[in-house]
Amino acid sequence: MLKGFALTPPTIGRISIGQIIEKNGKRLPKKDDQFTITSQIQTSEGWIKHPLDKALRSQSANGKLREIPIQVLFNQPDLNLRAEYCLFDRQTARPICTGNGETCLRHTPNGFESLSCPSPEHCEFASAGCKPYGRLNVVITPEPNHDKDPIGSFVFRTSGFNSIRTLASRLSYFQALSGNRLACLPLALKIRGKSTRQSYGQPIYYVDLTLRDGTDLESTLEQAINLEQKRLEMGFDQSALDEAAKRGFGNGYFEDDEDTIESVIEEFYPEAGINAQSVSTSSANSLTDRMDQQIQQLNRH
Repeated sequence: MLKGFALTPPTIGRISIGQIIEKNGKRLPKKDDQFTITSQIQTSEGWIKHPLDKALRSQSANGKLREIPIQVLFNQPDLNLRAEYCLFDRQTARPICTGNGETCLRHTPNGFESLSCPSPEHCEFASAGCKPYGRLNVVITPEPNHDKDPIGSFVFRTSGFNSIRTLASRLSYFQALSGNRLACLPLALKIRGKSTRQSYGQPIYYVDLTLRDGTDLESTLEQAINLEQKRLEMGFDQSALDEAAKRGFGNGYFEDDEDTIESVIEEFYPEAGINAQSVSTSSANSLTDRMDQQIQQLNRH
């Protein structure tokens, strides 16, 4: 196995709240009160919507996608939702420092160093540029026990504290009450709204993880038990899958790579915006730069 980069769950699409719009030559996030499901293909007009977006939206009375039927991949909550404090370089979107409030891994002139993490409010190094950052991988299941692609997931990225805290709590509680059958539970992502003092009375929206509409806890647990038994009979090893994911995440220092540069910057620093033209050229330029660096190194020998 190659070392140095994290092996993340196979991703076939993205889940976001709102969309990215182009204004004055820059790409800026426009918040919304509904989900958008996209593919991993981006054009000058934005991310191309995944077919599931239209399919699920058509089932809504008002055409707004506010609930997505999902299952998670793993029984361990922190494998489904990875969250930490992060400081990113605004130009390259590469992580400079990630921490959990106690310890952090920081990129320094001497390489990666493990240091203390005092949290964003008390970190002089971050200078208020550090934010919570969460990534949740889920399998969208339009029908109960839908296992067409059991590990092809959609990723929801967020720097919203409300979403991260709510999702972390829900995952932990559902794991406990289901008897460690978290990956077998038919659940749903839902949009919630609330107003706070900081929002000046305007609603802010975050993501919650709940039972599906029309179901109760008893039927949900019954479905989870039946699915677990079915998987055991067919040889599905959930414990081995969780362990493989744990090893994969631990294979690198940071989870995100250059392919997610625009997504990270758009989420973390919306006030800066992204030059619209750079969307289609950043990856190519990055590859060209790396090749030029390698050629220069070879010429020195």
